[in-house]
Amino acid sequence: MAGRKDEFMGGVKKGLGKLTGDEALETEGEVQQTGGRASRKMSGAAHEVKGSIKKGVGDLIDSPTLETEGEMEKVQGKVERA
Repeated sequence: MAGRKDEFMGGVKKGLGKLTGDEALETEGEVQQTGGRASRKMSGAAHEVKGSIKKGVGDLIDSPTLETEGEMEKVQGKVERA
């Protein structure tokens, strides 16, 4: 969630910087926005990997519950990265 917050706040700062002609604020916003996007995508990728592992272990030990949990976590990761 912190990644989306940083993306949003960075976008606001960037826009305000453009609007007021404050290049430092615009640059700060761009950096914050980019950092937030990277953080969100990394978190999503971690969830996808964790979900894949869970799903694989569930398949290995024949646990439909664990397989389903893994698939759900994989999907959550894909949504985070979008």
